[in-house]
Amino acid sequence: MSSISFAASPAAATAAGHPALGPLTHVHAADSDDSWWRSAVIYQIYPRSFRDASGDGVGDLPGITAELHHIAELGADAIWLSPFYASPQRDGGYDVADYCAVDPLFGTLEDFENLSSRARDLGLRVIVDLVPNHCSSEHRLFRAALAAAPGSPEREHFIFRDGRGENGELPPNNWQSHFGGTAWTRITEADGTPGQWYLHLFDSSQPDFNWDNPAVAAEFERVLRFWLDRGVAGFRVDVAHALVKAPGLPDWGGKADGGSSDGFPGHEAPMFGQPALHVIYSRWREVLAEYGDDRILCAEANVDPIERMAAWVAPGQQHQAFNFPFLASPFAAEPLRAVVSRSLAAFDAVGAPTTWVLSNHDVVRHASRLGMSDPGQGLGDGIGPDHPQPDTALGRRRARAASLFMLALPGSSYLYQGEELGLPDNTAIPADRRQDPTFHRTGGERVGRDGCRVPLPWRAGEAAHGFSPTGMSWLPQPRDWDVLARDIQAADPASHLSIYRRALELRREFGLGTGSLAWAESWCRHGALAFVNGTILVMLNLGDEYLELPELEILLSSQRKDGRVLAPGEAAWLSLEPRA
Repeated sequence: MSSISFAASPAAATAAGHPALGPLTHVHAADSDDSWWRSAVIYQIYPRSFRDASGDGVGDLPGITAELHHIAELGADAIWLSPFYASPQRDGGYDVADYCAVDPLFGTLEDFENLSSRARDLGLRVIVDLVPNHCSSEHRLFRAALAAAPGSPEREHFIFRDGRGENGELPPNNWQSHFGGTAWTRITEADGTPGQWYLHLFDSSQPDFNWDNPAVAAEFERVLRFWLDRGVAGFRVDVAHALVKAPGLPDWGGKADGGSSDGFPGHEAPMFGQPALHVIYSRWREVLAEYGDDRILCAEANVDPIERMAAWVAPGQQHQAFNFPFLASPFAAEPLRAVVSRSLAAFDAVGAPTTWVLSNHDVVRHASRLGMSDPGQGLGDGIGPDHPQPDTALGRRRARAASLFMLALPGSSYLYQGEELGLPDNTAIPADRRQDPTFHRTGGERVGRDGCRVPLPWRAGEAAHGFSPTGMSWLPQPRDWDVLARDIQAADPASHLSIYRRALELRREFGLGTGSLAWAESWCRHGALAFVNGTILVMLNLGDEYLELPELEILLSSQRKDGRVLAPGEAAWLSLEPRA
């Protein structure tokens, strides 16, 4: 491949006074609000897969506590814990049977308090998952609803309806579950006759609450206070856009997840984004304020377009919302620039910080996704052994670059456990080991999310790569993960882990989270993207040619330690000011 160099006008000047940077397109001004959450790096822990202390093959709270120092050393500001509540685990804990109890699988409430104490000692805040759209079919309220009669106060906690058809044999409407199949299940009444149907946007073991009932709101205020009283820094709100459904529950011909499609714009989806939701979150914001101004809500509100998402973080609403359009963006200059610019503009308009995320427990890890010929393939459905396989080396190289690009953006960044190790999905999990309800409800047509939830490798040469003292693992780990183990990478200054550590160190040193953003137009050519945040120039090569870097100090590179070129799929941070 040939090499491309860029020439900037020597007369051009930047806000930092550098004479050779060239013209800038300013998109975002520096943030004067120093609230911790506006610029925080928040590390997601999926408890089942983080670290197993008990030896049963499932991660637990004591295991998290034992390894928390690694997250503090990485440079994170907070951890977000996916559900650890009492649950039959039909959907990895997102089917909650008791919101104020720790499932014995993960430990005890005392274990949670020990974890919180250790986190405080390490300077880490603790955010917990809240699942207000639905609960487990084993929740006491749903059991009471099943035992009660149609029209009873007990049934009003959930969305029960009579069926259509001559004998009520058809579902009340045509809504589909996110996990496949109908979103309705018919019950057998106490007298043994076929009865009403209940709504579940997810698995049949996850009945949706009826948020038109004030008793549901009162119950969740109780839950909020229970955890706030135990010092949590806030809540990640699961499926935050789904709690309220449109009156009459009209049929919907669009996507089950409410995403826009031809003829069915997402804002018309009757099960998502209803105006009354904002009344709920305004009240929650008031509850959090009673505990201080540093407690936060983060919405998992998968709505489009980006400008509509800003309603979730308008004044008096939630503090943050996950930026799914950024996560789903192609690894290409034009769409990536567009989503960054639109995100900053939309959230700036309501005075909220933008969040950035590349991986989580529901999508293919970006180290695998970016190694696919179609990076959007299997985004939320997984990659199985019979699918085209990722180019692992390419995916990990691009993942490092994408992460450097993300971590230099102003706002708050979310990391998913293991991404700092460059972990790919395990795409070879056999059918008899899969646990995601998506796989089972679709008869294997959709592989599901197990591949991104595989337990972490901690120490090379140990059983289960150090995840569990017994070598047990609730999902199978790839055999070759020893080379990706944390202890191996911690000793290698050029490893994926070391690059993340250095990036978070520099991010803090230069205040990038509260910084500004301006596109450096002279470098945004030939498939490259470049922006300035404060005194840092960030370059990402998304093209096919090698790019010559400007004569600036290289602070960090995703791949090369020396040399003045940026290969395809690489990123670098450069200093616009001399450093001592």
